[in-house]
Amino acid sequence: MSYTAVDLFSGCGGLSRGLKDAGFQVLAAVEIDGKARETYTLNHADVALVGTDIRKVSAAQLMRTCGLKRGQLDLMAGCPPCQGFSTLRAKSGRGAAPDARNDLIDEFARLAVALRPKMVMMENVPALARYEKFTALVERLECCGYQVVVQVLDVSCFGVPQRRKRLILSASRIGIPRLATSVPGRVTVRDAIGKLTQAGDSGDSLHDCPTKYRSARVQAMIEAIPKDGGSRHSLPTSMKLRCHAETSGFNDVYGRMKWDDVSPTITSGCSNPSKGRFIHPHEDRPITLREAALLQGFPADYRFNISHGKEAIALMIGNALPPSFIAAHSRAMAEGLAK
Repeated sequence: MSYTAVDLFSGCGGLSRGLKDAGFQVLAAVEIDGKARETYTLNHADVALVGTDIRKVSAAQLMRTCGLKRGQLDLMAGCPPCQGFSTLRAKSGRGAAPDARNDLIDEFARLAVALRPKMVMMENVPALARYEKFTALVERLECCGYQVVVQVLDVSCFGVPQRRKRLILSASRIGIPRLATSVPGRVTVRDAIGKLTQAGDSGDSLHDCPTKYRSARVQAMIEAIPKDGGSRHSLPTSMKLRCHAETSGFNDVYGRMKWDDVSPTITSGCSNPSKGRFIHPHEDRPITLREAALLQGFPADYRFNISHGKEAIALMIGNALPPSFIAAHSRAMAEGLAK
């Protein structure tokens, strides 16, 4: 049986890919960013995409788009923008940034109450759990008859070749809310990207996108970092950058990934080794955008428009929800719908 879903804050479509892989029919999605919408449509042309600020989207509009009445939708899912609740801010003890996007959690709650779906799923950064906006969302759902469970889980335990902790909320008004249990074993960097054709001559524009120019000094430093998991800390003092010598943090910067482990968290800086452990395990270059997408859990044929530019595509990939993580929890939630 196919269940219906709506994807809010859909980005380039990672959540929708996961929902579809779990057997859901995604009827509608909402995304304001033009490049993300174009990418979404390249991969999900069958979904009605609403390109309006979600603050202007009504539940009545979504119900018309889906051809459903209030209470008929099986699952409303989404990931409100979380920049104001970043890990760096949480570690510094500064709390939530004064970012207007933090209020979009209220819009998620508004549509959940108005649509009254049978189930609700929300994914976000773990630090969000400590803020009043999230507490208010949970309380509002409970007041409307939903049972709610919230967990912080590592996506690497659900078939994603990446170390990434995420908060996931599952709410149900038709029974006990469900989340998936972890799967045995892990998908490694080697499993995900080890068999790719040489970058630059593969015929895949996302894999062949040229590396940004780097100075001879930085390139020499990259070449000197030990293969298969090495870091800049192994470099002789003469090769270390001054900015690295003056800080004791950010230890993954200019580090290599390790073949037989999961990758670090794929962020919007995933194509830049100055932003994290984003150097290829063996080759003397940062990972390509295709490699980043695969490590984020996208299928190998997922399409991106290279004309959007490397930074815009890296942002979409880094902000995306890993499809296999979403698929695992969506399948668990579908079991609840089947009861």
